[in-house]
Formats: sequence, C-alpha cells, structure tokens
Amino acid sequence: MLDWLYAPWPWYVSGPLIGLMVPLMLWIGNRSFGISNNLRHLCAMTQPKSIGVDFFQYNWREHNWSLVFAAGAVLGGFLAGIVFANPDPVALSVSALTMFSYWDVPIGEGFLPPVLFDLTWMSVIVMFGGGVMVGFGTRYAGGCTSGHAITGLSTLQPQSLLAVLGIFAGGLLSAHFITPHLFSLFW
Repeated sequence: MLDWLYAPWPWYVSGPLIGLMVPLMLWIGNRSFGISNNLRHLCAMTQPKSIGVDFFQYNWREHNWSLVFAAGAVLGGFLAGIVFANPDPVALSVSALTMFSYWDVPIGEGFLPPVLFDLTWMSVIVMFGGGVMVGFGTRYAGGCTSGHAITGLSTLQPQSLLAVLGIFAGGLLSAHFITPHLFSLFW
C-alpha cells in the first residue's frame, strides 16, 4: 500500500525538487543553499568569549535558519535510512561490484571495504585525515559542493564554476590514483 515510501525517488522528481530550493531560498530572504557554514555557526555558539578567535566573533543567531536546515538534513537522512529504509538489497551494476576488485580490496559483508570502515587505528587516521582535508578544502573554496554546485552555478557565479570543476577533478583523481594506493598501504 505504501510501497512508494520505500522506493528510491526517480531523478526526474528529486532533481527538480532540489533545483526548486534555489529560487525558494532566494525568495525567502536571499539565502544560499549549502551546509558547510553550519560548523562555523556551531563553533561560534559554543566558543567562550574569552578565547577570542575573530573568525567566530559574529552574531550566529542571524543564521538560525541554516542550523534548522542542517537539522532537517540529518532528520531526513534518518527517516530515509532507518524509518523508510528499502528492505530489498541494493541493485548495483557490475562496474560498481568490481570496483574494489580493481583496487584489489575485498569488500567483506556489504559494500564497504573493511580496511576503511572497520574501526581500527588506521581507518580512524585515514577518515580523520580525509575529514581535515575536506574541511580545509571547503573553507579554502569558500563553500561546500552543494553550495557551489546548486546555488553558485544557478546564480552564475564564476568562482563556483571553478570550485565545482576543482571538486570533481579532485574527486576523480583521488578515486583513481590516491585511493587504490591507500588501500594497498593498509591492506
């Protein structure tokens, strides 16, 4: 009866819905679609004034909507992944299933390579290092992938085009040249 709740939404429904977020957010107050500044807002909320880091000295209350947006994204992920989770196994293409064999890494139970997703000291170091690099890149690029790709490109900002090209080029280079060597170091 409610099978549509458990099925993935087709691209022709979810894509336009994401695209409609940009004019909606511009209409409700010249807001930008992105998630990366929320960490800055959380740090500004919790930082004692005595520390005095200038980067966090601003009125974070002006950005309450952004924190609500981030909480909604977390809630949406929980609802999609837990409450309305599809009980059927994920149907992956042959290319996706052979990706880790190309890297000579067994995937074990499920689709995640245990070398990265089992809780070992090496996987924690790799994930922490990756998180630091993503955080640095986000700050250096002036925003995250969603902010640049969705809001920046739709409002024709040249710096967003450069950021998106750099993000995707870096992702492709990393996936094809860095990740296989990381796996060979740790496996």
